[in-house]
Amino acid sequence: MAPSPQDPAAAAPRRKVSRHRGEGQWAAGHHTPLNGNEQFKKDDDGLNVRTRIETIYSKRGFDSIDPNDLRGRMRWWGLYTQRKPGIDGGKTAVLEPEELDDKYFMLRVRIDGGRLTTAQLRVIGEISQEFARGTADITDRQNIQLHWIRIEDVPEIWRRLEDVGLSTTEACGDTPRVILGSPVAGIAEDEIIDGTPAIEEIQRRVIGNKAFSNLPRKFKSAISGSPLLDVAHEINDIALVGVEHPEHGPGFDLWVGGGLSTNPKIGVRLGAWVPLDEVADVHEGVISIFRDYGYRRLRNRARLKFLVADWGPEKFRQVLEDEYLGRKLLDGPAPEQPVERWRDHVGVHRQRDGRFYVGFAPRVGRVDGTTLAKIASVAEEHGSGRVRTTTEQKMIVLDVEGDRVDSLVAGLEALDLRVSPSPFRRGTMACTGIEFCKLAIVETKARGSALIDELERRLPEFDEPITINLNGCPNACARIQVADIGLKGQLVVDEDGNQVEGYQVHLGGALGLEAGFGRKVRGLKVTSKELPDYVERVLRRFEAERADGERFAVWAARADEEALS
Repeated sequence: MAPSPQDPAAAAPRRKVSRHRGEGQWAAGHHTPLNGNEQFKKDDDGLNVRTRIETIYSKRGFDSIDPNDLRGRMRWWGLYTQRKPGIDGGKTAVLEPEELDDKYFMLRVRIDGGRLTTAQLRVIGEISQEFARGTADITDRQNIQLHWIRIEDVPEIWRRLEDVGLSTTEACGDTPRVILGSPVAGIAEDEIIDGTPAIEEIQRRVIGNKAFSNLPRKFKSAISGSPLLDVAHEINDIALVGVEHPEHGPGFDLWVGGGLSTNPKIGVRLGAWVPLDEVADVHEGVISIFRDYGYRRLRNRARLKFLVADWGPEKFRQVLEDEYLGRKLLDGPAPEQPVERWRDHVGVHRQRDGRFYVGFAPRVGRVDGTTLAKIASVAEEHGSGRVRTTTEQKMIVLDVEGDRVDSLVAGLEALDLRVSPSPFRRGTMACTGIEFCKLAIVETKARGSALIDELERRLPEFDEPITINLNGCPNACARIQVADIGLKGQLVVDEDGNQVEGYQVHLGGALGLEAGFGRKVRGLKVTSKELPDYVERVLRRFEAERADGERFAVWAARADEEALS
């Protein structure tokens, strides 16, 4: 019998009953893809695209590439389409992907631990010259990126890289990215413990392993036994940093859940001490938690930091121990605060074997293929077969005899690679920017280089450590929130009412010494044209108002807004 009009069942609309989807966590039984990214990963593992690149796309050309491979799976092999020239920043967020795509790629060479031989560096330089129009950028994750790569050339580039033990495997994508490591691991006089064996074991277990090639999003790792805390451990998904346990000796302190982008979070200590031979087990456990419990429903919540924030460190450690390790971890001490303000290893430093390593600063990480090859040759001429990249867009030559140091320094300086740089050359970093990046809104590399020149001219006596990080968009690849002066690219209105390139300013961020995020002064934005004037003005006020020995970040936290404007 049909219900009467007065029957509540007739008046109320029927509610569609559906199964709760949760956050797309596999461990909760939610395996149905909830967005396009999860669907293409389920359809075919990103690692499988290599065969299509080698057998189809490199032979038929760019237009033959399937869109899900082009803007998805090819990242699993270090390939991103780069930005089509001439598209201004105002169109970044409104154009479709195919309108932004150029028919060339950025190729990222992963350099785990920043470790390179001079032979490897020379090959990267030669590839740059032959296939990438001479481009090369050292990133703040110790990789080297090339541009203008044609799909037709990728198989040959891979062959040359792999012939010398290099790879682009999982340099991008929802994968375990490059493992950061101390660039002076195994050689520094003050090192607590050498993490190199752990990095090598993690590479063996995890990289290219399909058990870990479909993560909710990227997974960033860092391992260092240096007391300088030289791998930005606070902003990685997992980090292990050297500590001395009072009973068990040197090992690692475990951190999880760090990351920047639009929702920055400092990683949290789990309070656990990990011996060297258990680091790979713990790393595998943490990455497995991310794979199984990570949020896959929304891309903007698909990083480990959101799960850690929801669970808290106690639950995270318990799940790691009970479900993945099958044993309890030992409690351990926190790392000590580093005594050095700089942690980039620039300059001349004695190694534990009596020889020296020499760190030098390119401009905002930008070099070129010819320069890379020359660095390899200069290093070899001075007895070195090993070089390193750092997490600050710098490089280091290892194993130099004392009587060869001055000659090496002269050879590097002749290439405009400064061993004793100004604070501005040393402390300025920049992301790829609008020149090549499809997400960028403003220019960064050229702007950062020009800013260095202006500040060196205007403030020649300034000698305080200062970090100035320029980012082309809100995604924080250049770590703007943890710089003394962080500059987030955006379009701003100039004094004549025109929309122009500019930056939102973050002030007083820091890593290592009282890690924290920079302060944003309400309404504080500067145009690109005004940038040198603004930075000069703020630094002069800092010099005038600072207490004795006070760092910029501490001053910026207490200064009034007028002083920061």
